[in-house]
Amino acid sequence: MNQRNIPDTPSPDPAASAEESTFADILFQFEQGQRKTDSAGGSSSLKGTVISVSADLVMVDIGRKLEGSLSIEQVRDAAGSVPLKPGDTIQVSVTGRGEDGYYRLSTTKVVVPKDWSGMEKAFADKAIVSGVVEEVIKGGLRVDIGARAFLPASRSGTRDAEEMAKLVGQEIECRITKLDVDNEDIVVDRRGILDERAGKAKEAAFANLKEGDVVTGTVRSLMEFGAFVDLGGVDGLLHVAEMSWSRGAKPADIVKVGDQIQVKILKIQADAHKVSLSLKQLQADPWTVAAETYKVGDRVRGTVTRVADFGAFVQLQAGVEGLIHVSEMSWARKQTRASDVLKHGEAVEAVILSVSQADKRIGLGLKQLLGDPWEEAVRKYPAGTNVEGTVISLQPFGAFIDLGSGIEGMIHIGDITREKRLDHPKDLLTVGKTVRAQVSELDQQRKRIRLSMKALEPTSADEYIAEHQVGEEVTGRVIDVGKERAKVELGDGVTGSCRLQPKAAAATAPPADRSASDIASLTAMLEAKWKKGQDSGGSAGDQADVLRTGQIRRFKIINLDASQKRIEVEPAG
Repeated sequence: MNQRNIPDTPSPDPAASAEESTFADILFQFEQGQRKTDSAGGSSSLKGTVISVSADLVMVDIGRKLEGSLSIEQVRDAAGSVPLKPGDTIQVSVTGRGEDGYYRLSTTKVVVPKDWSGMEKAFADKAIVSGVVEEVIKGGLRVDIGARAFLPASRSGTRDAEEMAKLVGQEIECRITKLDVDNEDIVVDRRGILDERAGKAKEAAFANLKEGDVVTGTVRSLMEFGAFVDLGGVDGLLHVAEMSWSRGAKPADIVKVGDQIQVKILKIQADAHKVSLSLKQLQADPWTVAAETYKVGDRVRGTVTRVADFGAFVQLQAGVEGLIHVSEMSWARKQTRASDVLKHGEAVEAVILSVSQADKRIGLGLKQLLGDPWEEAVRKYPAGTNVEGTVISLQPFGAFIDLGSGIEGMIHIGDITREKRLDHPKDLLTVGKTVRAQVSELDQQRKRIRLSMKALEPTSADEYIAEHQVGEEVTGRVIDVGKERAKVELGDGVTGSCRLQPKAAAATAPPADRSASDIASLTAMLEAKWKKGQDSGGSAGDQADVLRTGQIRRFKIINLDASQKRIEVEPAG
């Protein structure tokens, strides 16, 4: 069997292996020596030189191959300013390396315990110690601070497992919260240090804020009532009412998480560390020009933004709304609900009824676009007109009738029927019933029409007029005698009117040139009256002396008016 020609594999070179091993040991010893150098005197504090100052970082030369970076918040003074410039020296501590390779620095002195006594002192002094995160274990992290320590996940200062895993291999600052030398049990805390620094940064940032200032912030979270804005370590509340001049706007419609916005500081509560912000205050108040833009009588268009029991709000422009009261939606006296007429989001046209810039109110009318039906009602429903309508409401005093086009009439309980006395209109009427009535009164100014149903019911006068005719002689009883007319009862509930012509009265003042024969005739007439005798045979012209209250005699019908229910008579010859 032919064997393959396999090239000889060179055997490991002992010298090369020794060289590689020696290089690794040297690198390890260098890193350990560098750490020991940093921890000389029990801390990693060292002096550095400021290279540059930016909005976020201060770059510092610490005498190593790479520079270190220092958070700008760590060097702000109480006024919020940064008292550093390139060339200045500063005392810093190395806390680890960032992903960019630069050393992370801190102005806080960091202790690196060398032995258990050093750890006991750091524990007693609550000093900040430096350690390297070795691995993620159950419930937290293992950290080397010169001895193995446990960092609980809840005190790691991270938000989730992914962020916690990124700490592996990083140098961190922490405090010893538990030290059991006998059992070599050490527990450390990182979150407390981060909270302290965040608090200091917040205090510095808070001290730098002033009411009335316009600042830039980042929207951190949204709530139903507004948004929280990060102002550089300090959260301010931007209430929904201060987001926009428009009423009813939702926070999510105006800003989003992560947006950078300019806001005005309205109020600072130093004790509670609360800051109230406004976005709309940086925009012009639309009401400053509303009074000039909108005039009474103008027609405007808008969108219904809210419907309530008493009316509907209509947005005319951003930040300017008008109210259509339910009474201005229809000419009908009985109003329906506003929601039956208008809906949210509906486009609507209306007439401006009033403008109040001081109260920021605009009154609108919807029914005015339809024209005032009462102007037509005056011509359409004069007194005496017969109408037909539907009962829409019953009240103890009467019933309301819908005559159409927003016009309503009222029938008083006493005008419903003449047949009997009613205790309540419901005794004879029901809502929805169609009835016929006669207009007895129309008041345009008060927008009121009074109706009568009983006016259309047949009366005794109607029956009498239907059964008699002009020229017919009837018997009647005089029930009242006036100066010009006498009232004559012709039947049960039927009366007629008799016109008087008192010629005899004129004879009581005879002119000077009366003849003796005229005087004789007058004397005879007066004598007959004195004796209260029977009719002396005078003509109809002598009625003033003939017709007396209670007298029964024959009359002649001279006029019958069915529409007015009027009967006129005269004494029968």
